[in-house]
Amino acid sequence: MSDEYPQFPPKDWYSFITFMEKGLLIIIAFLTAYAVAVEIITVVTSRAVSLTDLLLLFIYAEVLGMVAAFYKYRKIPITVPIFIAITALCRLIILQGKGINTIDLLYESGAILLLAVSALVIRWNLINLVHDKRKNTTEHVD
Repeated sequence: MSDEYPQFPPKDWYSFITFMEKGLLIIIAFLTAYAVAVEIITVVTSRAVSLTDLLLLFIYAEVLGMVAAFYKYRKIPITVPIFIAITALCRLIILQGKGINTIDLLYESGAILLLAVSALVIRWNLINLVHDKRKNTTEHVD
């Protein structure tokens, strides 16, 4: 009887999951590019551009930026999905128009404010973290 126990999860699982993640990101990039093309064709054929169309294209650009950031840095900055959520909420408010219920508008505006504050806090913490690392490395050099 062998003293070695099977590893859990197996190393092959990590490779498989990483492969699936990269494959899904490629699919997301292609589908986003397709959605951009469809949106541009819709705008051109209708000969009218609305703010909601532009915000939708901005969301698509941010999604492509997230995929590119993953491939460049091997991580996705947490603030990018926050910006996408803020843009999506703004687009939702615009789509609802003047018929929006007041309480819904307050909830959606509050959500935008909460997301904006969270993005600021995250950025502020990251800036302080980098500043502290630089400060610590220069102190030890002396």
